[in-house]
Amino acid sequence: MKVLFTFYIPSGGVETLNKLRCESLQRNGIECHVLYLMPGSGSQNKANFPVFISSIDEEIKEVLETHNYDAIIVTSDYLLLKRLRELGYGGILIYESQGLGKRSHAEDLIKDAIPYFRSYCNAVLIPPTDHLLELFIEICPWLHRYVISNIVDVQSFQHIPAEPPADPVIAWVGRLESNKNWREYLRIAHQIRLHKPNLHLWMFHDPELATEDQKQLFQEELQTLGLNDRLSTFTNIPNHVMPIYYSSIANSGGFLLSTSITEGFGYAVAEAICCTCPVLSTDSDGVRSFIVHNISGKFYPLGNIQTAVNEGLELMNNMPLRNALRQQGRNYMVSRYGTEKYAQSFREMMNSFAIF
Repeated sequence: MKVLFTFYIPSGGVETLNKLRCESLQRNGIECHVLYLMPGSGSQNKANFPVFISSIDEEIKEVLETHNYDAIIVTSDYLLLKRLRELGYGGILIYESQGLGKRSHAEDLIKDAIPYFRSYCNAVLIPPTDHLLELFIEICPWLHRYVISNIVDVQSFQHIPAEPPADPVIAWVGRLESNKNWREYLRIAHQIRLHKPNLHLWMFHDPELATEDQKQLFQEELQTLGLNDRLSTFTNIPNHVMPIYYSSIANSGGFLLSTSITEGFGYAVAEAICCTCPVLSTDSDGVRSFIVHNISGKFYPLGNIQTAVNEGLELMNNMPLRNALRQQGRNYMVSRYGTEKYAQSFREMMNSFAIF
């Protein structure tokens, strides 16, 4: 069995997902390749499977003809479904719904994609995310659905003992765009700093994925809140290095704050929990897979700054609760996410198409 995964660019959660699942599937006898249409920051991450980067029809066609894939999983880019068929691919085409942003945006995209799903697609693959499942049932009831939990590397992502930073850190991982809700992160951190004057802010993001307008708005908000001297920005950190940072955040007495409006999964939050880094998050749907309030992490209502501040201060000040969440969170991830579970579910999906 030979499978190709496609996405726009090697960056963010999808690049992490592709790396983890290809490694797992190959251990289970499924040959995997990945095609990205554009180069990105994730290109620096080493892979033990073929990775192609091209948006040129002739080059993509050569890949298809050379490798004769049993199935192609097209992530997010529904236009590519038609393109692959026109380039001569006649095998199984599965659309994967990842990273579609806010519910309203996901709904608009799925509606726009209906003609492509009807004409070119055999099925849809989604993580166990309520709003995505509801939208596909409502909008595309005829399209066969497969639900498979994303894979998390609970072995590589674990706590690394190290000298803690001198001051507490509240960290944020994402893109400077509206759905990731960076403005709320800054405003919550600003309020917590009134109680913790030595607070530091760490932001991990890819500047190549931010528009100039968002960069300008970000700088203006930073200036307004007086946080310039508190902020450290980390760009294009390789995924395998992140356990060091998550562990440092945990050691500092701080936490990871996720302010997203909607998440299909939330890799940064999941990986932080694996490293025993406490997390505070909006209830952005996808993170429900691994956050249980006051068991494996904490939720706060989107937009409710004061509640977020209260929950964040409890994470920092209530040491018995903090220590319990750290250990319970790690245990929760280990018990629910394993690389071989993904491989088993993926093979069952392929078998349903008589691909063995």
